[in-house]
Amino acid sequence: MYSENLSDEFLPEEIKNIKQKYKGDFEAFAEKAFAKSIFASQAKLDQFIDNYKVSQAKKLSKDPLFVLSSDISFFYGSRIAPDYNKIMDQIDKLQRTYMAGLMEMQPEKVFYPDANSTFRVHYGKVFGYKPRNAVSYAHYTTLDGIIEKDNPEIFDYDVPQKLRDLYDSKDFGDYANAKGEMPVCFAATNHTTGGNSGSPVLNANGELIGLNFDRAWEGVMSDLMYDPEICRNVSLDIRYVLFIVDKFAGAGYLLDEMNIVR
Repeated sequence: MYSENLSDEFLPEEIKNIKQKYKGDFEAFAEKAFAKSIFASQAKLDQFIDNYKVSQAKKLSKDPLFVLSSDISFFYGSRIAPDYNKIMDQIDKLQRTYMAGLMEMQPEKVFYPDANSTFRVHYGKVFGYKPRNAVSYAHYTTLDGIIEKDNPEIFDYDVPQKLRDLYDSKDFGDYANAKGEMPVCFAATNHTTGGNSGSPVLNANGELIGLNFDRAWEGVMSDLMYDPEICRNVSLDIRYVLFIVDKFAGAGYLLDEMNIVR
């Protein structure tokens, strides 16, 4: 698709070479490259690194995936990045003009300050929401939902057997909620943005209750238009963190170093 939809001036030389040599059959190239390249498997790469000698640099320079990757990287840095960075600089300057215009047009409105490179604190309430008619989302999710999505054929949804066993036996330790469920995530009314992922979530007593990492799907536009009815940040429940460390990873000794409020 990359080769077919861009003119030659935007194609790295190695892609042109592959296109010509294999007469446009990139699948044929891929089969040969993965059969030959040391980067096609972890075992091949480990063996190459563990037994590396300077004399083997020549082998690396002929590796099809290394050659392709290097050429793409060089092409981007020399041909694409300079123009791209110029455009981004222009956009950044125009953004200032755009914001100044908005503030002049709406003098009564309170705008968010530019908080880049500053310490930020957001506050809100743990709260569910109703994104559309007849649909309601609770304020939290549980391990039940992870098990429901379990699919060994999809890497991101392949639940480890040990976690399945802990779920089946309901061996949640002291980390389950009052209903006996294992909490995983919770939603709240905080406005978050790119860069907030990993931020600590504290309760009114200053105790760590979670880690912010996402926004609800209906609220991804909140940087441009915040709607308090549907914009929610999503955080990992600290009880699930402790459960994974203790029960799943078998590293409960780490908890001995923590002051845990139950």
